[in-house]
Amino acid sequence: MTVLDDRIEMAEESTELTLDVMFEWLEKMPVPEGYKTEIVGGHVFMSPQRHHHFEIIFDLLQQLHAKYSRKQLASDVRIDFPGRLNGFACDVAAISDRSVKDGKGHWRYQDIEFVAEVISKDTAANDYGPKKDAYATAEVPVYLIVDPYAGEWRLHTLPKDGKYHGAVSFGFGEDVDLTGTVVGLTLRTDDFPRD
Repeated sequence: MTVLDDRIEMAEESTELTLDVMFEWLEKMPVPEGYKTEIVGGHVFMSPQRHHHFEIIFDLLQQLHAKYSRKQLASDVRIDFPGRLNGFACDVAAISDRSVKDGKGHWRYQDIEFVAEVISKDTAANDYGPKKDAYATAEVPVYLIVDPYAGEWRLHTLPKDGKYHGAVSFGFGEDVDLTGTVVGLTLRTDDFPRD
């Protein structure tokens, strides 16, 4: 039986499209090495990981490690968020120290304190649109968008009623002051590379 036959057989077995079913399909597909795959609003997105993106992600993880243990930090790990079929692989997520994984071994969105997305040209609209809305609906306290093409960052805070009510943006080189948030740190951006 081929991979396509397996996918059809799986689709016929399940009458309801769920994130688990969709991720099972993705696991059986030949996703190219070096591509990030996530599901946003029931749509599958694959984007290549670029070295500049990795540098920013790694830099953020190192800085967040001042407060969060390695076990509380995640990158490109599936986390399901509210809304229709939202299984995101956040570039960076910081999880509360009181968190526990759900019955499937996944982090719960209710325990996320910080999310950062590093913009890719092909999926930037997701980070600024449906993903931002899902993070606000999930009441993720701090959402940081880092755009290496524009050389700037945008910080979203104060989630309520499905929207972020606090927003600020600056160019690379300006610190991201999170001392007034649950994160309680200041993140440096002067070493973030531009793409």
